Parts: sequence; structure tokens; C-alpha cells
Amino acid sequence: MKSLLQKNVTIVASLILGLASLHAQEPAAGAAEPAKEAAAEALSPEEQQFKALLDSITWEKNGAGKIGNYATITVPEGYMYTDAAGTMKLMQAYGNLVSGGELGYISPDNLSWFAVFEFDACGYVKDDEKDALDATKIMKQMQEGQKQANEQLKSQGMPTLEVIGWHTPPFYNPDTNNLEWAIRLRGEGGGETINYKTKLLGRRGVMDVVLVCEEAQMATVVPEYQKLIAGYKYLDDESYAAFTKGDKISEYGLTGLIVGGGLLVAAKTGLLTKLWKPIAAGLVGLVALVKRIFGRKSEV
Repeated sequence: MKSLLQKNVTIVASLILGLASLHAQEPAAGAAEPAKEAAAEALSPEEQQFKALLDSITWEKNGAGKIGNYATITVPEGYMYTDAAGTMKLMQAYGNLVSGGELGYISPDNLSWFAVFEFDACGYVKDDEKDALDATKIMKQMQEGQKQANEQLKSQGMPTLEVIGWHTPPFYNPDTNNLEWAIRLRGEGGGETINYKTKLLGRRGVMDVVLVCEEAQMATVVPEYQKLIAGYKYLDDESYAAFTKGDKISEYGLTGLIVGGGLLVAAKTGLLTKLWKPIAAGLVGLVALVKRIFGRKSEV
């Protein structure tokens, strides 16, 4: 049986291959079918299965992606977006638990990183804590909450997580109503990774966005991701500014969103710990496999 590392390296290589094929130029007339057949024969059964999954997903590649009934996001050239159905397919294929609330998935077309959207209908979150976020206190609460969550994970036979500390302490932008932070996590096997979270406050709740990338990518990916998120827009009736007296008020504020976000990571076993950290541990093998696949494609 393949190890988790081997399985995930194969899956991600398949992802890159599958999406590259979606964007590839059509071969010259008369050569298309033989080329496709040769490429298909060169893939392993697992790669073929995953490519078939990718081909079954509807992708928005240049325009606006609809995020449930709450918002839209601009999809620039070079990026790909899929809705709830596609997102859940991908999350299940990655080996993650799904809640049924996943609404969207966006990534560059080379799949070097991705972000997942999920809406929490908790009500209108007051931002009166925006100037009083105590990062030290919040971290202690997250670490204690994670310990409790780990007991549940153990009972379900799932790997546990340890919250090590901040990579990026929480900060709030009152102009965009975006709350962001990043925490360092350590998996049961000892590998470390980073979970970057964004909360987009709206009238009836909060859009939760998880950025998934390797730590070595953070310096370049985070600015790229933030530029992409700038293209996120709530529908007029769902925006934070559309709040009307009588609307549901959330039971917690900005601090509660952050602490709750840490528990969500544990409850779902993390998007990062089951996919990206094993890959980071075997990056050399991944690169070699991708080169082999792309080299194989160039010959057909």
C-alpha cells in the first residue's frame, strides 16, 4: 500500500498534469487522437482516475465565479475557479473531511496553491474589538482549545494537531471588513506547516477562506492571494454595510472568530496536514515526478 506521502505526491502531480492538459493547445489535425491516446496510456491508473475527476469539474477560467448565494470573485487570466460541487469533489479526493458547506475553490492554473471558501451563517459580527485584539491571549485560548479538540480526533482515529504559535498575528482591515491571521501547526508525525485564514465579514455571517500553500511560498503567495481576494465581493444585499436593524447578531466577535477558526482546523483535520505538509517533506520526489510527466507529455 502506498504511503500518505507517495499517494499525495502522485495526486498533486496528477492535478498539475490534468490542469495543464485543460489549457494545452490542440495538436494539429490528424495528430490529436493518437497524441491523446499516447498520453492516456502513459498515465498510471491513479493518475488517469484523478484526471477524469478534473475533467468532470466545471471550471470558470476568466470572468466571475459565483460563491453560493452570497458573493462573487473575479477570476483573472491564469486562475481557475470551481463552485460547491467541484470543491467538495476535490476536497474528498485530497482525503479531507467535508462539511457540505464548501462553496468554492480557486487556484492558479498550475495548482501551486489554492484557497477554499465556506460560509458561516453566524450572523452579523460586530467589529468593536478591532483595536483590542490580544494576540498573546488569543493564542493561549487556541492552544487550549486544540488540546480538547485532539481528544475528539483521537477517538475518531484521526491524527492530532498542535498549535505552535503565530506566523502572522491577527489583524483587521475596517475598510474591507477582512480579518486575517496565520498559525503554525505541527502534525502528529512532527511535520510543521502554516494555516493562513481570512474571514470576510458580511451581513448575515462570515465567509471563511483557507489558503493552502507551503511555507516556502508564503512570501510570494500571500501578496498574490490578497490581490485575488480584493476581487471578492458580497452581493449588495449580503454586504457588511447592508446590515439592517433586526438582523441576527453573532454571539461572538472578532476574537471568537479567530479562536473558533483554530478549532475548525482540528475538527476537519486540516487542509494542510493531510496534503501539503507530506508534500513538503518529499518535495524533491514531487518535482522529479512532475518533470517526468511534463517530459512525457512533450514527447507525444
